[in-house]
Formats: sequence, structure tokens, C-alpha cells
Amino acid sequence: MQAQDVMTTWVATIGTGASVQEAARLMLERRISALPALDGKDRVVGIVSEGDLVRRTELGTGAARSWWLWLLALPAENAAADYLKTHGVAVGDVMTSQVVSVRRTTPLREVARLLEKHRIKRVPVLEAGRLVGIVSRADLVRRLATAPVRPKAAASSDRALRRQVLKGVAESGINASYVNVTVEGGTTHLWGGLMSEVEQKALRAAAKAVNGVRKIDDHTFVMPPRLTGALGAQ
Repeated sequence: MQAQDVMTTWVATIGTGASVQEAARLMLERRISALPALDGKDRVVGIVSEGDLVRRTELGTGAARSWWLWLLALPAENAAADYLKTHGVAVGDVMTSQVVSVRRTTPLREVARLLEKHRIKRVPVLEAGRLVGIVSRADLVRRLATAPVRPKAAASSDRALRRQVLKGVAESGINASYVNVTVEGGTTHLWGGLMSEVEQKALRAAAKAVNGVRKIDDHTFVMPPRLTGALGAQ
């Protein structure tokens, strides 16, 4: 799936010259948490979000330190940017100007990777520099909620199913050096020791993800910390 399959196309925007109060009111009216900011040529040049508006002198949430301590604590450029964020009156003063964007055809896996990498909640969708939509975490969650349940495949032979499960485990990224898999009568059995409970859960998830797996019996255990440390040093 691509960004165009889940993006919101009716996107509220705001000009960089608008006031922070206008931005706050528009967010409340539309029940949204951010607005793409446009320049005079309707190009996206930033995003103003609730996070950009929470530290404000009007709210008493700006920097409380004396100005000289404040300047000593921060490099001059950072201090100026921090002051502008709390005192600036226009959207262009407080917005986040480094915008991470995608195209209509960007795969959803890449959208999700960007959201995670940059620790952001949304990305504008641009075509030829123009805004055509926006994809948020909520859009991905909504798509997940309505995604069709993967149908179970017809029963496979135990040997063939074991090969598929072993392949899935190998691709999971966990340390499977001390893990084995057996399949008996269609039931997948997981055996061996793992480094942590997280790896145990990941192993079960890898097995469940294999088409045709109907039942899992997990016989694995988490190895003691002293043993896992010794194994990791080898």
C-alpha cells in the first residue's frame, strides 16, 4: 500500500504570517493537532503543532530563568530560537521548518519508518512541491483496524510448514542459535533458550506470521543473565 491509499486529502493549512492565536483557534475548530504552514506561493515551508505552542509567555510556560543564565546555558543560536518559540507572534516564528514529506506513491512501510525515525506524528504528501494530503499515525491505525484478516492457508505437510517457520524465525532478527522448531500433526512446537522475554514474544510472533500455522506450543525459556552474558561474549 502507498501513502495515497490512506492519506487525508482535506487538509487544513495556515499561512506563515498568521498569528499563533489564529493557529490555535483553527486547530481547536478542526479538532486537529497540527497545521502545514504555507508561504505566499502555497508551498509547504513548515508545520505548526500543539507541541510548538505549549511553551508560551501568554501561558506562563516560557523559560523562567534569568536572561543571562539562559544565554550562558545555551549556544547563542539555540537561545535565540528558544526565545522566538516562546515569544514569536506569527506562525513563521514558531513553526518547525524542517519538514519531512513523502509522495503519493511512497510505500506505507517507508512512511512508518520516517514517522518512527524522526519521532513525528504526521508527514505531508507533496507533489511538485504542492500539498495533496497528509498521513498521520492515526491514518495508519485506521487502516490497520479495517485491514482484512489474513486467510489461513490450506493445511501443509508438517515438513513443509517447518521449513516456512524456520525461514520466518531466521528473518525475525532474534538470536535463534539455541532455538529449534518441530511440527507434529499441524501443531508448531518452539524449543530452546532465548536471551529475553522480548525475544520469546518475537519468536512466537514470527511463527504466527507464517501462513498455515494454526496452533503453537511454546516450550522455550529465558536463559539466566549470567549465561546470556557469557554467550554474548563468545
